[in-house]
Amino acid sequence: MARPREFDHAYVLDKAVEVFWSKGYEATSVQDLVDATGLHRGSLYGAFGSKQQLFIHVLDRYADVVVKKLLDILQANASAKTAIRQFFAAVVEHVINGGSLRGCLVTNSAVERALCDSDTAAKVGISLDRIEAGFYQALLQAQAAEELSAGKNLRAVARYLTSSLQGLLVIGKVKSERQALEDVVAVTLLVLD
Repeated sequence: MARPREFDHAYVLDKAVEVFWSKGYEATSVQDLVDATGLHRGSLYGAFGSKQQLFIHVLDRYADVVVKKLLDILQANASAKTAIRQFFAAVVEHVINGGSLRGCLVTNSAVERALCDSDTAAKVGISLDRIEAGFYQALLQAQAAEELSAGKNLRAVARYLTSSLQGLLVIGKVKSERQALEDVVAVTLLVLD
């Protein structure tokens, strides 16, 4: 009879998120994951199957924690338009306070793995769809509150905001001056006027 798992699944995934987010998929070795999680190699493989399968779980965990935290900002204000502004302000603060070197695990994974791995592409797509849906819901709320004109194509605006977010995180990896980032956000948010 196999021994039951004796580790905190969420803790292991959180540690693996940190490694993959910092180093990327290709540069992360199984030994890096063993060192970060404290699991033996056999336990890691027994629990997740392979490095690639662990990575897919990591993308799910990232979406459940990091993406959700950002999306919660969009629902935390009575004014949806203000919530969108606060969302981008939080991203700028994240970049300024050291989050810029890692960028966004979703974006990084899209660039590094999506063309060669359909499972990664699917997970990245799900996260981007969640972000777009969060913007879309906030925009619907803003339009209902007459904060936005009725003639705006809200789906297109949500897609634009999602793309701008990803671009902001990529730029933040190499240029994290507050004014430059705030300039990008200011122009991005003109779409709300």
